[in-house]
Amino acid sequence: MKPFLPLGKYSFGMGDRFAHQGRAQLQACLLATQLGAHFIPVWNKSNREHSFIGSEPASTRAAADDAVRCLGWQLPYHVDADHIRLETVDRFIPHSDFFTIDVADFIGKPPDPASLAAFATRHPELIGTIAIPHIDQPFHATREYVEKIAGKFLRAVQEAGVIYRRIATAKGSANFITEVSMDETDSPQTPPELLIILAAIADEQIPIQTIAPKFTGRFNKGVDYVGNLVQFEKEFTEDLAVIAFAIRQYGLPASLKLSVHSGSDKFSLYAPMRRALQKFDAGVHIKTAGTTWLEELIGLAEAGGDGLEIVKEIYAYAIEHVDEFCAPYASVIDIDKARLPSAAAVDGWSSAQYVAALRHDQQNPGYNPSFRQLLHVSFKVAAKKGDRYLTALKKHEAIVGRNVTENLFVRHMKPLLLGQ
Repeated sequence: MKPFLPLGKYSFGMGDRFAHQGRAQLQACLLATQLGAHFIPVWNKSNREHSFIGSEPASTRAAADDAVRCLGWQLPYHVDADHIRLETVDRFIPHSDFFTIDVADFIGKPPDPASLAAFATRHPELIGTIAIPHIDQPFHATREYVEKIAGKFLRAVQEAGVIYRRIATAKGSANFITEVSMDETDSPQTPPELLIILAAIADEQIPIQTIAPKFTGRFNKGVDYVGNLVQFEKEFTEDLAVIAFAIRQYGLPASLKLSVHSGSDKFSLYAPMRRALQKFDAGVHIKTAGTTWLEELIGLAEAGGDGLEIVKEIYAYAIEHVDEFCAPYASVIDIDKARLPSAAAVDGWSSAQYVAALRHDQQNPGYNPSFRQLLHVSFKVAAKKGDRYLTALKKHEAIVGRNVTENLFVRHMKPLLLGQ
């Protein structure tokens, strides 16, 4: 396996749409460190987000470096080129040291028949009865089964190899972290399917450190998990078992861990995840994506005056363009349009009413998950406001930053690792 940049045991992907909350986000990591929970911060932003905002990858690196310098952070930190593909990776290479390789478009595409047959021949250990420690029942696989599963994922893994080598040629393999995203598929991967995927990744000589598989249930943007918690815990635990097995079997990096995408605000999952992680003494990577953007809106609403005015305007534009904004995220949102208040109604809200509807407090009778999800996917509205929005963030930096820090530290980090 080629050399690679190591990733800490627990890492936290922090999205920052407008690159203004780096210090507030890092403050959450500092608070966690003081309690003995060491999260490595990873600032992530995708090509799509840069396109919507009109920003460049250099801005994400600059914001991360500024936060680290100002707060005196002594542990590693990283900048993630989130969900990159071959056609988008080049603009990120100078500025990122973490690359989430998105090969969703290649899942299900048939590989070359010769390469498929060669894969099955190269891996006789995948055929027959395989017993994986900590999975109750051994599983049985025929060559036909291995070729069927490889037929679904092998082409995607091969594409990941192409992208990985593109980055490695430009940066050197020891200078970045590789994640492979396999979560955008129709059904959760079973243990043998995940093992086949990891065998294929090892064949491509990708020193993968995080992998994002598909889990059961709904991982909607910015709201809690919807699904069977018992089934999720079983899948999460079995995935950890497969990873531990594959590390030994295929010489994959010992730091290889699960990555939970759309992890923001999946509060109900943190207890089962913590139990599983403790069982295996395993690490995890969590991506929180747009949570910070929503905390900016909450902070501006709390500030009142011009802050409340601008967030009301943002919602008014969002509700007017609801179908346009929701279309790109249709698979990861569930919005009940009947529960979306009118722009006129929101215009009459107080700061407290706006905050109650948006803040993810399921005990608050004013909380509105449809309202929250719509604003989650409507960040381009703030981008259209340009300097006016950014000026508001600077003016109300203290209250916005407090919300950003408390959200990450209190609602995410403490429950996940400390059980608090």
